Amino acid sequence: MREWLPRVGVKTLFIEPGSPWENGYNESFNGKLRDELLNGEIFYTLQEARVLIERWRQHYNTIRPHSSLGYRPPAPNAILPPKVKSPYPETLRALSQ
Repeated sequence: MREWLPRVGVKTLFIEPGSPWENGYNESFNGKLRDELLNGEIFYTLQEARVLIERWRQHYNTIRPHSSLGYRPPAPNAILPPKVKSPYPETLRALSQ
């Protein structure tokens, strides 16, 4: 990989391990994972760890409010379309009676 990248004209970015100012998004996620899940669990099997981490990941990506999104969830389970005024209100009234 190191030999191929320069040949195709691609440069890589080096991020010093443990440098949160160089990769803030990843460090933020790792801190939340550690604080919200790993510090409060003892995993007795690899399968148990996989299940609990996947459950936390689903919650993090769909339900948990994120401050960067105005404390809204990143991917709500359902998105309601905006209400549209019916072009035929009299027809709908007649059908509902």
